[in-house]
Amino acid sequence: MLDLPVIPVETRILTIRGFRVMLDSDLAEIYGVETKRLLEQVRRNIERFPEDFMFRLTAQEFANLRSQFATSSRHGGRRYLPYAFTEHGALMLASVLKSDRAVSMSIFVVRAFARLREILSTHADLRRKIEEMEARYDQQFKYVFDALKLLLDPPRKAKKRIGF
Repeated sequence: MLDLPVIPVETRILTIRGFRVMLDSDLAEIYGVETKRLLEQVRRNIERFPEDFMFRLTAQEFANLRSQFATSSRHGGRRYLPYAFTEHGALMLASVLKSDRAVSMSIFVVRAFARLREILSTHADLRRKIEEMEARYDQQFKYVFDALKLLLDPPRKAKKRIGF
């Protein structure tokens, strides 16, 4: 049995371009290899990584990502834009890396993506049930249903423009 470190995989899953993804540097850490070596294996097996498995972030996407973390220490110091891997791409990485740790950790990665899908589907089910109840009850419960909808979808604040 491998001695595997506790890495919070779920917190490393991001949504970019409508896909739930993990960055190359996070996967390299989880799989126990250098990012450079991970990308080397991707290049050697590029036919296994179509666009729906992996894509490179744009400069704007990476800048937005760095501003969300408010620090560059986690993904900073890079010369190149990072790659984002979908669930299928993360699993494919484990097969091209071929290490015992990569295989073991790929199970955690797949489970994290599955848990995230489950949480999101539960959220949608809850919304549907509230709407069904709203249709059955009269006006006296309108305030309760409005409050529940606000909890599910809080209003987005308008972003302040910077500059002139």
